[in-house]
Amino acid sequence: MGSGVSQRPGGGVSRRPAGGTERRRARAGGRDGQGQGVQLAEIQRSRLLAAAVRAVDELGWANTTVADIVARSRISRRTFYETFANREECLAAVFEDLLGVIAGELAGAGLEGLVWRERVRRGLWTILGLFDREPVLARVCVVQALSGGPGVLERREEVLGRLAAVVDEGRGEGARGAQCTPLTAEGLVGAAVGIVYARLLRGEREPLTGLVGELMAMIVLPYLGPAAARRELSRPAPVLSAGLAATTTPAVREAVGVVGGVGDPLESVPMRLTYRTSRVLEGVAENPAASNRRVGEYADIHDAGQVSKLLRRLERLGLLANSGLGHAKGEPNAWRLTAQGERVARSIRAHSRSESQAA
Repeated sequence: MGSGVSQRPGGGVSRRPAGGTERRRARAGGRDGQGQGVQLAEIQRSRLLAAAVRAVDELGWANTTVADIVARSRISRRTFYETFANREECLAAVFEDLLGVIAGELAGAGLEGLVWRERVRRGLWTILGLFDREPVLARVCVVQALSGGPGVLERREEVLGRLAAVVDEGRGEGARGAQCTPLTAEGLVGAAVGIVYARLLRGEREPLTGLVGELMAMIVLPYLGPAAARRELSRPAPVLSAGLAATTTPAVREAVGVVGGVGDPLESVPMRLTYRTSRVLEGVAENPAASNRRVGEYADIHDAGQVSKLLRRLERLGLLANSGLGHAKGEPNAWRLTAQGERVARSIRAHSRSESQAA
């Protein structure tokens, strides 16, 4: 439950890229010199992952098909297979991205330097608090992943092993702890995960954070004894850093687009995001009140008719608004983003930042 959860030795967060990532980047990078094709591919990947999360939560891991993912993402089957080799690779990427969200929460929870019991308690509270805020993430990670393929199950066992390693540090807490074996920690983690699994499977509405006292009592009992276990039952909730949720998960959510709290910014828009569409939205975001000509220059579209047609379509979809007088008054158009357009543009910018940091 401590800082080692979902992280590699040395503190690096484990994020395994999908096997098709390098193929996709190589293709996309050749379309333009500034990496805009890569950026679009990352947005399409995020939409596919967001759709896969919804499909798994609705249909179950084993029943989710490529057709289900494609239908929910409104991205073509061809683009799916340009992004992922198959269904299993896509769902494995979903699991990795969700683990990355959990790791991001733990990284901001202030676990470093705490004594063992406090580190376990605060880590447990952080994970269960995230599950309460993001029930879809919780159900997919804890319940549905049990039906995943061999790679997902192997990764799940790795994560549980890291949790057990943190709990096993309790053997160094005194004479009583020294009598325990590594199997004690494995059993405690298995029991805790089983309890959370059962609550999620039954769809109980009580917050999972309400389990922290009892779970901590169960964890410390073999290492610190009955008195310490009783104290855990009556302890108040941990005091976490102010604004923790606002400084960790939203950036991850917007970058990967897979958590229910944010999801796909184009979910309510009946369109497919293309390279030209993303460039037009970026151009209007950077040049408020831009004319057709200015937008066309930014998006590298030299046909005035094509620019006008695309702008009008985005206006009908509620992503752009024209505040100019237009040709009827002999004045240029002046395009601005709507609230929905702002959300899509922010998602595009988030992917631009994630790409530049990855490079």
